[in-house]
Amino acid sequence: MTKARRRISIGLATGAALAVGWALLRPESVPVDVAPVVRSPLRVTVDEEGETRVRDRFMITAPTAGRLLRSELDAGDVVEPGMLIASIEPLPLDPRTHAGALARVEAAEATLSAARARVALTNAALEQARRSAARAEQLREKGTLSAEAHELAMLEQTRQEQEAAAARFAADAAEHDAEAARAALLTAQDSAAGAAAAPAGKRSGPSSRVEVRSPAAGRVLRVLEESERIIAAGTPLLEIGDPDSLELVIDVLSTDAVRIHPGARVLVEEWGGDGALEARVRRVEPSGFTKVSALGVEEQRVNVIADLAEPNPALGDGYRFEARIVVWEGPDVLQVPASALFRQAGAWSVFVVDGTRARRRDVTIGQRGGFAAEIREGLSPGETVVLYPSDRLADGVRIRPLP
Repeated sequence: MTKARRRISIGLATGAALAVGWALLRPESVPVDVAPVVRSPLRVTVDEEGETRVRDRFMITAPTAGRLLRSELDAGDVVEPGMLIASIEPLPLDPRTHAGALARVEAAEATLSAARARVALTNAALEQARRSAARAEQLREKGTLSAEAHELAMLEQTRQEQEAAAARFAADAAEHDAEAARAALLTAQDSAAGAAAAPAGKRSGPSSRVEVRSPAAGRVLRVLEESERIIAAGTPLLEIGDPDSLELVIDVLSTDAVRIHPGARVLVEEWGGDGALEARVRRVEPSGFTKVSALGVEEQRVNVIADLAEPNPALGDGYRFEARIVVWEGPDVLQVPASALFRQAGAWSVFVVDGTRARRRDVTIGQRGGFAAEIREGLSPGETVVLYPSDRLADGVRIRPLP
């Protein structure tokens, strides 16, 4: 009996020692953040900064060299078509200046011809867009056309209407420039003749002034020459535009621009007011440009032009905002947080929580947003994945999910 008790005591001591050793040598569980695999809406966006810009703006320049009289206009003043906005007393023409004035007349007339041709082209495109929109409306009423295709047809009609209006504005401005160039040439010639006949030192009278008039209705955006002084031909005087006709200019990386198409939805945020404003992409410019980032890295950027769904009187020219351009969205998508994904052996993987263990599993992903990714194969709704997997994790490692 004593031997039996001794054996039992030795066995219990050995078991206790083994238990203590196992507890001391057992790998400590790794604390991890976790998140469930869910089905929910997913939106993929390109997020960049942008600024507003008056769509149809006119840079008024001096048609001839001479003495610019002081302007009474200030930024924000309303102007009407044909309104006098600047007066110039031209200098007498020497042979070289006369040749330059003739060349400016010819260039202005060529620009006018091109502007009129563009008006005819945009009017034809507008008529075609209206016919397409009318057919789309009929098909929608019959139920044979999707809502998205109908919206795109209506958007194209709106875009062509704006293009036609812009072409008409450009033609009006070109006609104004041509008239101003002709008037500058004739007035300078008259001034030269008058100066030859007038006594020395006598200043030319008001009849020899070149009157610069507004080519369109709008407001003065900037006054570039406020004081009276001698200016050269082509000197910018002031800028005119309609602040109520704004477009959005968003410069994005060229690698993101290839995913953006006309008609894409744009969410305008951080613009200074409450909520997000809705807009639609009108055009992705075909040419890129180089821009140095805040970190000093040269990037190829492309301007994306968008239009607000509804005008906002609080916005003006050159206002900054944050834009989220939607390139893809789905209403019911199986997804995980993007922070759960990592690359291993050329494949995307996640760690799935299996009780107290982490199990590595390869997955096939689809669309990727800023914070979540679509899962096409490898996971099921309701499973839990590890977020921010570190180098301490491996297949089968013990884990301790944090609250």
